[in-house]
Amino acid sequence: MVTKNNNKTEQLKIEIQRKIMKLIDKYYELDIKETENKETFSYPLVVPTFGSEEVKEALDSLLSSYVTMGKKCQRFESDFSKYIGTKHGLLVNSGSSANLIALSILSSPEINNPIKPGDEIITPAITWSTTVFPIYNIGAIPVFIDCDPTSMTIDIDQIEKAISSKTKAIMPVHLLGNPCNMEKIMEIAHENNLYVIEDCCEAHGAKIGDKMVGSYGDLSTFSFFFSHHISTIEGGILLSNNDSFINIGKSVRAHGWIRERTDKQEFINKYSNYDPRFLFVHSGYNLRPTEIQGAFGIHQLPKLNEFVSIRTAAAHFLIENLKKFDNYLILPKFLKNLQQSWFGFAIIVKKDAPFTRKEFSHYLEEHGVENRPIMGGNFVKQPVSKSQRYRTINNLPNSQLIFENGIFLGLNHRSTKELLRKVIKICHTFIESRIE
Repeated sequence: MVTKNNNKTEQLKIEIQRKIMKLIDKYYELDIKETENKETFSYPLVVPTFGSEEVKEALDSLLSSYVTMGKKCQRFESDFSKYIGTKHGLLVNSGSSANLIALSILSSPEINNPIKPGDEIITPAITWSTTVFPIYNIGAIPVFIDCDPTSMTIDIDQIEKAISSKTKAIMPVHLLGNPCNMEKIMEIAHENNLYVIEDCCEAHGAKIGDKMVGSYGDLSTFSFFFSHHISTIEGGILLSNNDSFINIGKSVRAHGWIRERTDKQEFINKYSNYDPRFLFVHSGYNLRPTEIQGAFGIHQLPKLNEFVSIRTAAAHFLIENLKKFDNYLILPKFLKNLQQSWFGFAIIVKKDAPFTRKEFSHYLEEHGVENRPIMGGNFVKQPVSKSQRYRTINNLPNSQLIFENGIFLGLNHRSTKELLRKVIKICHTFIESRIE
C-alpha cells in the first residue's frame, strides 16, 4: 500500500512539473511581447540573454534538490572548453574568481618557477578591477601598459620595453571583444620565459583567424556575468591545456582539498591516515558554481554564435550611421583578419569637439540611451591605486584619453535596426545642435 501511494505521489509531482514548465514557456512569450510593445523608448546597457529553456533547466535542478556543483556544471565545463579549443575547463562562481584561481595556480608551490611576491605582471591600464586585484592578491606588482588607440587592447610595441628581471607573466585583456595580437604576445612570452594569462571575460566567440581567443595562453578566463554575451547570472570559467594547472585549480576552487583532483590518489597514498574527504593539500577558497549556473550555461552556449553575429551587425550599423561625425567622435573599427565579438560600442569624444563627454552622456541618458564609462578607465587613476604598488613605462596617454572622454553603449541580441535608428537619431540631434 505504501508503494502504491508513493507511486501516486510521484505521478502527481511529474504532472505538476509539466504544468509549471508549460507556464514558464507562456510567461516568456508574454514577456517578449511586452518588451517589444513598450511605449517609452529605452535602450539599456544590458538585456537578459536567457529565456524559458534556462529557467526550466534550473528549476529542474531545484526540484530535484541537487543544486550544488554537479553533472550540469561538468557538462558546461566540457562544452565550453571544446568550443574554445582547450583541453580543460573549470567552472567557477565569477570571472573574477577565474582570474584569482589563474594567478593562484601560477604562484603555487606545486609548480616550477612560480610567481613570487614582488614579481611583475604586465597588463593593460584600460581594464576592469578583476584583472588587477588578483595580481595584488598574490603579492605581485602590475606593470600597466598603454593601449592601442584603434583596438583599445594592450599596445604590443610597449610590452618588451616593460620587461624587467622581475617580470614573470603577461596578462592581456581582449577588451570589449577585441582580440589582442596573441601571436606576437606568445612570441614575446616564449622568448622571455613568461606565463600568459588571457583575460577573455569580454570576448566570448572572438577569433584570430580560425583560432578562438582563450586558446593561446597558459591559462584563460571568461565571465558569464549577467551583462555578458552569454550568462549564468553570475559565473566564470578557467581554461587550460595543462593537467597540473587544472588539478591545482580544483583545489583552489574548493577549500584546498583533493576531492575533484585527478591526481588525488597520490595524496591519499602519501597521507594514508587522513580521511581523503577532508585532506587539504593547498590553500584554497570556496569559489564553486551551483547547478543553476551549469543549467543556464548548457542552454546559453548554443546561442552564442548567433548573439555575436547580431552584435556585429549592430556595431556595423552604428558605425555607418555615425561616421559623418568623425570630426568630433572616434568610433570603433572593424579589425582586419579578426572576428570581434563586440561586448559593447565604445565612442570617444575628441578633445576639440564642441561638446564634452559629460554633456553627450547626460543627453543620451535623458533620452533613454543608457551609457557608462569604458570599463574602469585608466586604472592607475583609480583611488585604490594610491595604496598599491605598480609600475608604468610612460604616462599612458591613450588610456587617459579613453578614461576622460570615453562613452560605452550597450550591444545585445535585441539590438534591432529599429532601436538603433532611434539611438542614432538621438545622437544626431545632440551633435547637430552643438555644431550649428
